[in-house]
Amino acid sequence: MTRRSWIGWQFVAPFLAVFALVFLAPIAYSIYLSLYRTKLIGGTGFVGLENYTKAFEDPQFWSAVGRVSLFLVVQVPIMLVLALLVALAIDSGRLYGAAFFRIAIFLPYAVPAVVATLMWGFMYGSQFGLIRYFNDWFGVTLPDPLAPDLVLAAIGNITTWEFVGYNMIILYAALRVVDPSLYEAAAIDGAGQLRIIRAIKLPALRGPLLITTMFSIIGTFQLFTEPVVLRTIAPNAILTYFTPNYYAWQLSVGGQQFNYSATVAVVMGLLTMLVAYLVQARAVRKAG
Repeated sequence: MTRRSWIGWQFVAPFLAVFALVFLAPIAYSIYLSLYRTKLIGGTGFVGLENYTKAFEDPQFWSAVGRVSLFLVVQVPIMLVLALLVALAIDSGRLYGAAFFRIAIFLPYAVPAVVATLMWGFMYGSQFGLIRYFNDWFGVTLPDPLAPDLVLAAIGNITTWEFVGYNMIILYAALRVVDPSLYEAAAIDGAGQLRIIRAIKLPALRGPLLITTMFSIIGTFQLFTEPVVLRTIAPNAILTYFTPNYYAWQLSVGGQQFNYSATVAVVMGLLTMLVAYLVQARAVRKAG
């Protein structure tokens, strides 16, 4: 019995070693850094929870949190609804060229985020991009997507374009697992397509929808690449504390405040875990 248990540990040991090295160790080091502060006089010293108190009183940090929270409330439902509609349309069997649309909608996910943001950023440009050409061709003045009050919506459009296909594939794969005999039995009983969607397909998608929601929540709180790239195009619209991750990066790279940057990262990790847990708990309670 003892020999068998050790053999099992030998199989999982490589994974555990890599997991500890690339996941647990950085988290532990971030927590360690967050408990210290480097001063001009006196060097680095232990400050306990002072950095966390500073974070909870930091208006720039909470402005960034509020911005990604608004992004989460607006963009994520739109993206998931679009992914659901596309998955249902492709799975219906009535869409001509379904294979083409499946690949075409998934393809943006294969485009690196930096490339996608640059591409959309130049299309957004009112001085050099597609918006400018529209204004010149039609003699109109379209709103500038890179203006401070519209740039968050512009980023939402980019991320929706990037990730609708990814979420669609997850939902479509779940639909393909459903036994076709259920659809046949429902059709024999006189159920139409809408009734089949409500009674069979949507209940089958509860788990996958929860998974895509969780992934989207985590991705939203990690929003970083799009603001960083767009800042080179619209520096007046993207603040250095536009998102929490961008704020932490600026504190570390631009301000050399490594300890406070680690604190912001730890707090955001805890907030992400909390929100994800609350969403999961609510979904499980409703399913029960």
